[in-house]
Amino acid sequence: MLELKESFKKEVKSLKDYILLIAVDAKSYQKTVIDATKFLVNEQNIPGVYVTLNKPYEIMQRALSSNGIDTRLLIFIDATSRTEAKKVGNCLYIGSPEKLSDMSVAMDQAIKALPGDKFLIFDSLNTLLIFNKPATVARFIHFLTGKMREWKVKGIIVTLEKETEQVLLDELTQFSDARIDIGGES
Repeated sequence: MLELKESFKKEVKSLKDYILLIAVDAKSYQKTVIDATKFLVNEQNIPGVYVTLNKPYEIMQRALSSNGIDTRLLIFIDATSRTEAKKVGNCLYIGSPEKLSDMSVAMDQAIKALPGDKFLIFDSLNTLLIFNKPATVARFIHFLTGKMREWKVKGIIVTLEKETEQVLLDELTQFSDARIDIGGES
């Protein structure tokens, strides 16, 4: 967590709201998303929205809880579990990473349900590329970063560096306030 925490402090210390792109290698991926969430919930003491496109809500919730994160401060948006759209506890199920408009409505509702300072973690961009065309993903991320600014949140977008097209990565870096590379050769 030290590498991520130091990078966080260096890159965004003077910003109240920000969009941070974290490009990570596959080996560091799970630890990085847990560390980022832990930093925001435990150290910054703010609630947030965790959009999971890789692992079902139950698995992410367990992983975060077992790492000392109070998941009661989180609203999850699960776009990976193949289920009809529904709300269960602190999770909104979308049903598929293809349903970008459902995902944006869910994020908007979840963010507006939280008081005060808040964050949004979008985990992970490259999963969208499996289900959607790169141009569609680029438009969605442009829309999402605009919404993050409108919501005045601390936004974190996580992507696997090697799995994300360089053009899209460059475009996303341009939309972000800062980029942190974890692991790999970058």
